Amino acid sequence: MDFNGFVLGVDFLRTEAWDDTVYPFNLPAVAGIDGLDFHDQVTFLVGENGAGKSTLIEAIAIAAKLNAEGGGIQHNFSSYDTHSSLHSYTRLVRSHRRETDRYFLRAETFYSQSRYLHSSGSAMRRYGDKHLQQQSHGEGMMSVFWHRFQQDGFYILDEPEAALSPQRQMSFLTRLHDLVQEGCQFVIATHSPIILSYPNALIYEISEAGVLPTDWRNLAHVDTMQQFLKHPDSFHRILLDDK
Repeated sequence: MDFNGFVLGVDFLRTEAWDDTVYPFNLPAVAGIDGLDFHDQVTFLVGENGAGKSTLIEAIAIAAKLNAEGGGIQHNFSSYDTHSSLHSYTRLVRSHRRETDRYFLRAETFYSQSRYLHSSGSAMRRYGDKHLQQQSHGEGMMSVFWHRFQQDGFYILDEPEAALSPQRQMSFLTRLHDLVQEGCQFVIATHSPIILSYPNALIYEISEAGVLPTDWRNLAHVDTMQQFLKHPDSFHRILLDDK
């Protein structure tokens, strides 16, 4: 089957400096593997806190020549330099196609990104009619998603659900699908069962067992949420018992 995306995946360059016993090389997201294949439309990374999703997604973004704190290829700002060295060992494996746009949308540093855009005057009309800093966190992220992203783009997102209500996450799915139909490719780290439900995506679940492709219905995140919503009182008795 022909690959219609822009990036086939990533390879990890296991040089002599790569040490499986120390951070970031000992994270479950990279330990014991030589790379990851991407879906030509949507690839999800999911796992518990500390599994290394954000570290890996950050390395992918930097390898794509994007700023560690988010933005497009011309954005250059840093509020604090805390990114790991993993990007130095991460290589994008490209297909025959070339994207027309690249962007790293990172919930954790979105405020810093919006400040940078405001101070630099970076073509704010591309982000909608209302300035990002005049919107809530969630509204601002949706403005980027709705107005800034364009046809045939390669987009890397880290926990976009962090600022979005369940209803906005459903709107996110609608826009994601529109952009996929317009030839875009996405790599997304998320905890959201709603976002993870996007059909036909490739889902990698990261755990101590490694990085394994799985189905949405088999995800621990999905099962936990379903069980909680079905039996909240039972969970409360366990979680809130003073003893």
